[in-house]
Amino acid sequence: MPLPSALNTLRALVPSIVTIIFGLSASADDWPQWLGPRRDGVWRETGILTQFPKDGLTFRWRRPIGGGYSGPAVADGRVFVTDRQLATGTANPKDAFSRGSIPGKERVLCLNERDGTVMWQHEYECAYTISYAAGPRATPSVSDGKVYTLGSEGDLRCLDAATGTLLWSHNFPRELGVKTPTWGFAGHPLVDGNKVICLAAGEGSVAMAYDKDTGKELWRALTAKEPGYAPPTLCEFGGRRQLILWHPEAVNALDPESGTVLWTHPLSPEVRFGMTIPTPRAYGDQLFLTSFYNGSLMLRIGQGSPSVVWKSQKVSEKDTDGLHSVMATPWLEDGVIYSPCSYGQFRALKVETGERLWETFAPTSGKSERWGHAFIVRHADRFFLFSEVGDLILARLSPQRYEELGRARLIEPVNRDPGRPVVWSHPAFANRSVYARNDQEIVCASLAAPTP
Repeated sequence: MPLPSALNTLRALVPSIVTIIFGLSASADDWPQWLGPRRDGVWRETGILTQFPKDGLTFRWRRPIGGGYSGPAVADGRVFVTDRQLATGTANPKDAFSRGSIPGKERVLCLNERDGTVMWQHEYECAYTISYAAGPRATPSVSDGKVYTLGSEGDLRCLDAATGTLLWSHNFPRELGVKTPTWGFAGHPLVDGNKVICLAAGEGSVAMAYDKDTGKELWRALTAKEPGYAPPTLCEFGGRRQLILWHPEAVNALDPESGTVLWTHPLSPEVRFGMTIPTPRAYGDQLFLTSFYNGSLMLRIGQGSPSVVWKSQKVSEKDTDGLHSVMATPWLEDGVIYSPCSYGQFRALKVETGERLWETFAPTSGKSERWGHAFIVRHADRFFLFSEVGDLILARLSPQRYEELGRARLIEPVNRDPGRPVVWSHPAFANRSVYARNDQEIVCASLAAPTP
């Protein structure tokens, strides 16, 4: 082709090339709720690094915030996070288990995803009566231009995601006549169709569903002395969508449209201290649950009542069998369960029997610590693990071993509630970046693969 003709062709192609490049850039994923877009703990975005830079992560921005255990949510160019502001002259008790009435406010912050600047904030008075009073627990859920937040004292709020305008709200203790659980309301709100479904509490109201646009109650279901802390979770068994509600007395499946109970599996013994916390996990026709004292339960879900495949025989935090996780959502893959156990032992177990294959303290705190913790997110053929000491870890997990590929400092562990410095807030992964918070700041660091 003659040179002038070739140049003309190139000029003609440039706009298309630019459109393609910017289109690829604009296709970055969001992380709009607990455990990501599909609520499954998988990050599906491409163009992500496979090893950390030698000189550490590149931080895009950082922003001061208050205390809280709630993770950030990322959607439509905005980052949503909740925190707590103590009233002037007050402080949380030195003993984290103490309960009183501590004045302060809860806040919902909306940050610009590009630079972390505050776009709006919404706050309300909220005296804390809970143990471990750092701040809110539940990750916001973002859907169709609205953000849904649940505070530690049961304040469910729906806000306009663009402006922060309050659209509707409910308060569980006031409206349902219930007490705030020991560690607060913690079930991450679930948006499903026209509904927002919440873990609440009380007589016939452990599960509550509201119209996501108007806040009108659609249905309520289940009764339990304590609601626990596990989020409402959607699973599919036998071709039917089932809403799993796990409280300390039973595992239940509901029709998500009506709240009708499909089946109930009573727990014997009941889960100690109400500690139903980790998200239930489906694996084929099986459902896996784990708790700190009571350990593991694997159910097979058929057409009628579930059957027990295997369960832990020991109710103990130290003398454990199976998996006794306190907070972490386990990962199940290729016949293996991966998760931290009660004292930070990151373990691999056989799905079919609960037999342990290996363990290591590397992804949690590096040694045996009560409630030792790490969050697990799958990406491609490896995992991002976020340790309680603030490190982001790249690793491969297999039935044979834990293989660490690298680690980088992401944020400082400043919460001392358990008697040691920890960060117990699930990060978000979006826009080829990671977003993490502690009780002092929220940070965003790039995880983009190097540009050739």
